[in-house]
Amino acid sequence: MRFPGYKSRMGQLAGSLKMSSRARRALLVAIVLPPVACLWGCSGFVSGQSTKTASTPPPQTFTISGTITPAAAGSGTTVTLTGTAGATTTANSSGNYTFTGLSNGAYTVAPSRMGYTFGPTSQSATVNGGNVTAVDFTAAAQTYSISGTITPAAGGSGATVTLSGATSATTTANSSGNYSFTGLANGSYAVTPSLTGYTFSPGVQSATVNGANVTGLNFTATAQIGPTYSISGTISPTAGGAGATVLLSGAAGATTTTNGAGNYTFSGLATGTYLVTPSDTGYTFSPPSQSVTVNANITSVNFTASPLVTHSVALSWNASTSTVSGYNVYRSTVSGTGYTRVNPSQVFGLAYTDSTVLNATTYYYVTTAVDASNVESAFSNEVAAAIP
Repeated sequence: MRFPGYKSRMGQLAGSLKMSSRARRALLVAIVLPPVACLWGCSGFVSGQSTKTASTPPPQTFTISGTITPAAAGSGTTVTLTGTAGATTTANSSGNYTFTGLSNGAYTVAPSRMGYTFGPTSQSATVNGGNVTAVDFTAAAQTYSISGTITPAAGGSGATVTLSGATSATTTANSSGNYSFTGLANGSYAVTPSLTGYTFSPGVQSATVNGANVTGLNFTATAQIGPTYSISGTISPTAGGAGATVLLSGAAGATTTTNGAGNYTFSGLATGTYLVTPSDTGYTFSPPSQSVTVNANITSVNFTASPLVTHSVALSWNASTSTVSGYNVYRSTVSGTGYTRVNPSQVFGLAYTDSTVLNATTYYYVTTAVDASNVESAFSNEVAAAIP
């Protein structure tokens, strides 16, 4: 294939233009390439500027992040993202969470964890050309209530109602005989009413809180007729007896506190059978309780206090079949629900000892595995430990 005038044009260009050797080489490339291309079978060529389409950069993405406090409650919380995109993540041991790779748009962030409530329950976050930070929440252990009514109002109004079991508390029924205990965690409780000059039926009632309020725990008050009597005794030594709580149940209910010498008295009691039960944090009592039949004043219903023997629960588990960074241990006093984490930091081995257990309580344990991204697995199978 021939290109007439090719050399003369080259000469003219070289003679008329003053350019650097680098520029001349660039120009030669521009001139020589079309004929070479034509050697591949072109019958002609079109001169002009060659263009190359630039690759499109990936779209920019952003993050939404925040913290759930306190860390003990925030750690392990599931955080759900909805809106322009959907995702789920788990807050790390400090309660921090992050959603990445987000495009501009409107989102809603909502935390959730069994046994906890969150304030606020959810938050809106708008991504508009930048990261969104400090989408924070406060977690609180979910609590419930036990309530009821003592009738008639003449015997219910002003009655003392005592709560014992997983938590101890005392309240006074209002003028209508209504009472309520609030802020209660899951667990087993006993409720006992008392009012001088009255007996109550039943004398005591059990209530189990398991993820819901307990209502309708009612009593009937009956005015005492005829003579009344007393039950009294001493709890020794005074180290465990002084300031101990003594619960009376049975034909009537009442609660009192021993004096500095460990002495206690229940008065205004009608004829009947009663159960006397002492309690004091850090002590056990022998006998644990005593049954008393009253048809006269009863004295010397005595108990011996002994320092509480502490216990612990040793747990172990099989390694996860996946690659994990550690494990968390959870427990509850109710089987199958209400688990709270007991390890302050991630467990790196396959064993853990829980030294915070209470005597005469049954605990239910589960574990979870945590990977390097702080994603936590579902709960393992449950095991029970009964503390004597």
